[in-house]
Amino acid sequence: MKFYKAYNLCIASELQFPELIETEGEPDAIVRFGNIDDAIATQYESGKSFLGEIPEVGKFFIHSGREIVINTVPGVDEALIRTLLLGPVLCVLLRQRGLLVIHASCIDINNKGVAFMGGSGWGKSTLATAFHNHGYSVLTDDVLPIQLEGRQAIVFPAYPQFKVFPEALSCLGHDTKSLSPIYQNAPKLSYKFTSGFQQTPLPLQRIYVLDKGSEHAITKIQPQEAFVELVRHTRAMNLLTEKEFVTSHLHLCTQLIQSVSFCRFTRKPSLEDLPDLVKLVEDDIAQLTAQDDSRNVDQTSSSYSLATKD
Repeated sequence: MKFYKAYNLCIASELQFPELIETEGEPDAIVRFGNIDDAIATQYESGKSFLGEIPEVGKFFIHSGREIVINTVPGVDEALIRTLLLGPVLCVLLRQRGLLVIHASCIDINNKGVAFMGGSGWGKSTLATAFHNHGYSVLTDDVLPIQLEGRQAIVFPAYPQFKVFPEALSCLGHDTKSLSPIYQNAPKLSYKFTSGFQQTPLPLQRIYVLDKGSEHAITKIQPQEAFVELVRHTRAMNLLTEKEFVTSHLHLCTQLIQSVSFCRFTRKPSLEDLPDLVKLVEDDIAQLTAQDDSRNVDQTSSSYSLATKD
């Protein structure tokens, strides 16, 4: 087995993952090949495990947030297996471990996480890549796991790779001829980077809900609307349907809304405008930071006044 670091986990795996950063230590989770038989099906009925099958790929068994057993169809593209494991399969494991996992990419601005949330093809990876081009570090692409502790939301970093459409990479100045599809015949390319990856967890500051429109705009949204969007863009929501998971998920969504600010980010579908979008977010985060700093100063002044009166 090889040991890898991803999502704040040490993962021991019989399947090699060139996308991940190798590490050492006691494994938090294990990925192995094995037969998925009646005994495993019995465990699945206990409610602590998930058993799924992807036609023409194979079966996946995810147990208690600690083990993934894979039984693949002979001849399946290994890159496709890795893509599924690092995507929907690992999302189930992370949710079993009590994390809120949303469909979003996340960057580091001033040592805080700023996330772009939306469905497939909505531009999450393209925006994150554009910020990476401007010198910002990246935490995650497409899968965003969040740990909620009290009123603080912490983002766990993924691994240094984007999955981006060729036209977006070309527009950002990258040579797509040297890049390969994420798996055979996939529409997106695998863009791995060696610098600009934020490897330590960061507090999450803001989530932008992506939308398409006739102009670029960032607008605040109400908590009720943010809640609907969170449920809509939660990963593995349709896979873990047991009552305990649904109840926990709704509670985590409520906690996140109380901890992080949400805005709707509407933009025109134009790759040439990516620099303008980066500037729009930079200005918005600068304004948010200034408001937070002012609020902290006011709180400090109020505490000082009370202490003086005492």
